[in-house]
Amino acid sequence: MNWNNSTFFMIEGKYTREVPNQELDYFVEEEDYVEVHGNRFWKPFVEKPVDGDNHSIMIYYPSSAGGGMKELFRKVGNRSSEFHPEVRRVRREGSYIYEEFMPTGGTDVKVYTVGPEYAHAEARKSPVVDGVVMRNPDGKEVRYPVLLTPAEKQMAREVCIAFRQSVCGFDLLRSEGRSYVCDVNGWSFVKNSYKYYDDAACVLRKMFLEAKAPHLSSTIPPVLPWKINEPVQPSEGLTRQGSGIIGTFGQAEELRCVIAIIRHGDRTPKQKVKLKVTEEKLLNLMLKYNGGRPRSETKLKSAVQLQDLLDATRILVPRARSDRESDSEAEDIEHAEKLRQVKAVLEEGGHFSGIYRKVQLKPLKWIKVAKANGEGEEERPVEALMVLKYGGVLTHAGRKQAEELGRYFRNNMYPGEGTGLLRLHSTYRHDLKIYSSDEGRVQMSAAAFAKGLLDLEGQLTPILVSLVSKDSSMLDGLDSASIEIEAAKAMLNEIITLGAKIGHCIGSSDCPWMADGAGLPDNASDLLPKLVELTKKVTEQVKLLAMEEDEKLTETNVYDVIPPYDQAKALGKTNIDVDRIAAGLPCGSEGFLLMFARWRKLERDLYNERKERFDITQIPDVYDSCKYDLLHNAHLNLDGLDELFKVAQLLADGVIPNEYGINPKQKLKIGSKIARRLLGKILIDLRNTREEAIYVAGLKSKQEQQSKLSDAEKDESDDPLKHHTCYEEFRRCSSNGEKALDQDDEDDRETKYRLDPKYANVRTPDRHVRTRLYFTSESHIHSLMNVLRYCNLDDSLQGEDSLVCHSGLERLYKTKELDYMSYIVLRMFENTEVALEDPKRFRMEMTFSRGADLSPLEMNDSEAASLHQEHTLPIMGPERLQEVGSYLTLEKMEKMVRPFAMPAEDFPPPSTPQGFSGYFSKSAAVLERLVNLWPFNKHGYANGGLLSGFRPTRESNIAELT
Repeated sequence: MNWNNSTFFMIEGKYTREVPNQELDYFVEEEDYVEVHGNRFWKPFVEKPVDGDNHSIMIYYPSSAGGGMKELFRKVGNRSSEFHPEVRRVRREGSYIYEEFMPTGGTDVKVYTVGPEYAHAEARKSPVVDGVVMRNPDGKEVRYPVLLTPAEKQMAREVCIAFRQSVCGFDLLRSEGRSYVCDVNGWSFVKNSYKYYDDAACVLRKMFLEAKAPHLSSTIPPVLPWKINEPVQPSEGLTRQGSGIIGTFGQAEELRCVIAIIRHGDRTPKQKVKLKVTEEKLLNLMLKYNGGRPRSETKLKSAVQLQDLLDATRILVPRARSDRESDSEAEDIEHAEKLRQVKAVLEEGGHFSGIYRKVQLKPLKWIKVAKANGEGEEERPVEALMVLKYGGVLTHAGRKQAEELGRYFRNNMYPGEGTGLLRLHSTYRHDLKIYSSDEGRVQMSAAAFAKGLLDLEGQLTPILVSLVSKDSSMLDGLDSASIEIEAAKAMLNEIITLGAKIGHCIGSSDCPWMADGAGLPDNASDLLPKLVELTKKVTEQVKLLAMEEDEKLTETNVYDVIPPYDQAKALGKTNIDVDRIAAGLPCGSEGFLLMFARWRKLERDLYNERKERFDITQIPDVYDSCKYDLLHNAHLNLDGLDELFKVAQLLADGVIPNEYGINPKQKLKIGSKIARRLLGKILIDLRNTREEAIYVAGLKSKQEQQSKLSDAEKDESDDPLKHHTCYEEFRRCSSNGEKALDQDDEDDRETKYRLDPKYANVRTPDRHVRTRLYFTSESHIHSLMNVLRYCNLDDSLQGEDSLVCHSGLERLYKTKELDYMSYIVLRMFENTEVALEDPKRFRMEMTFSRGADLSPLEMNDSEAASLHQEHTLPIMGPERLQEVGSYLTLEKMEKMVRPFAMPAEDFPPPSTPQGFSGYFSKSAAVLERLVNLWPFNKHGYANGGLLSGFRPTRESNIAELT
């Protein structure tokens, strides 16, 4: 559906079928998008029937998030939607409209107008998250009143005027810092709010009087008669003693902000296969997907592309292994083995996923050949490098760890009021944003954590798409510090293999972490041969298992069988595959062939026998494989695996921290380069929280002053026709005169919505907590921690103490590894009894957790046996980075971190929300024109003007009115 004129532009995709399953030449469907009349709609998108009375609405998710479809419907019991992981193709039996999906943080806003000058708004849980309807003891849907922004109030006024309906209800979507109108319902009232009905009575009375007796309108008070002398209820105390983790200070404090940086959960080992290919089928496949350009590389990620590669590989892989072992044929045998490994990887689990398997084909050699039409020559590739990356998949244990940690945060990180965090969140007093890197395991960890944090139900895909934002520039990659990291690894290699002493950093007994290569075992060079020997021992055992499996596969002629495509089942796994364990097979979807390829590669890369050289950069990979197999494949009883784990752990505990710098100054330099953008965003979060708190404190002071006004002044201030207080003003309030971020800055998309205290049945309506969760990988956790503990070593901060106390530095030195689900938490408190200008008004608290507890892998007690059976390791609780009773002000935190953080002005302006394709101007005349153009059906003016044709789906991109 398209409109084009001088005032607005809106795009939807619409197609009509005369008969079911009719093929339409202007409609194209691919794996991750549909195309209607040339307009491409990428998943996630919304599919809704053209018929406004048909409420069968679907949301389709991209394969990168796990695929599947969510069906929305009118509430049935406590359900409002259902997720169908197996459905990926759109419907073909009717006529539908397609719109871009818009994430709203899991919340919808219902707005009710009474005339153009009054609007009441309530928030409710969105049906697209987990489909569970929250109900109160009376069976009604739980809603909480919220404040509208000035732009939203203008939208309410324009909708009311344009649709010519004084009493009108409509829905708002708040997405990426903007507000969108959807679902204008017409004649609607609030379900359960005495204050709303009192206000509505006053507004309607004034409207009637102005219409019929204007001379009386100005003489009647704007409040109801029985409200004039009603005593003012005293406000309840909003304070809480102490922080609950570090200790109490006897001061009235409120938690204002929680910032957590969290590593992903338990994963399978990351793998890579490289081989040069000359087979014509593979070269043709490369040309097929790179547009026929002989010198351009190709990346294969989609299910269709990977299926094509699997089909080609099945033809090229020999049915049986050759027994010939001559030197002249060794290279061909290795090539065939690698092709067999590629095939096994593509068949793994019976499904494809672009998150976890990616193939790169890069041309290496070309020749000139005659064109097919005989006119001249053209280039054609004759050799290419194939690189297959796979593994690194979040395991069932990783999902369980993330969900459990989310529950822990919900129960321990927030003040308790009724149901604590859940009540804060549902009442718009919890400003939550979740960010993730681009890696699949990190995204799924974030979604599982959100499920536990907010007590959600169902599968992770809808939660991921609705609540998690990807930001690879902030949470991905090491490119900015690649040179320094390589230099650190080279120095580390010399320290371990040659026992070299590099640099001038010498630790003391009090500060051993200051030395070069701190944490490395003294006998590291002696442990390397032992590590190689034990790795070979494990590899040989896995090789025998792989040969037995291969013989069985050959006998059953499995190469002629195409496994079913079942991505959703694999992504949804949360429990151990008991049948595979009972059959003596590896856990998960990895077979013995891939398990052998993993260990053989480790053996070859760890020690080059021809050059007699160790590669210490492989130590973390050996350690990861040991840890994975001890936890998930203990039932295979691999002899020597326990001993190998202990040796690898000793080395890895020294190698991994030193890869990010072999001494504190180098760690600080590398850490500041990797985490620069993340540190800048954290400072923005803290500054915005402070400015918000200062504004709210000023507003409260102003309200207290107003309570002392005369009765006439009170009547004027209580007029329900007045707009709600503008929360936007807090952005212009800054305690230090620093320019606050405006709408052109990075933080424009930050949520700025609040509970409306005048209507809320909440004891502490002014309590408001900002939460920012950043899910990332090991590199960013180490980098951020290194900046926090060593920032005082920078030349610009000489003489300053570290942000981390001495005992905290010692604890970090002994911690060594920041394992799966390790995290750093920064909590900001406001002391409401201290003056606004006092630095002690805002206090910071820092804690960390080393993540997964490895002790069950090191012990043989009953608890360890139980955890072994579940293939899951518990997550360690938080530990202090400050002394009990210490006081770290926000001002000191900013001073110490700012030299290493990206300045706010360097953040690029926010881009237009993805998939957004049009806008409405603010003019009410535009909406008038839309009403006049809209094809009303026969029920168009039923119920006082209900526009059943105007029913865009919530969380869809339909109309921007900001």
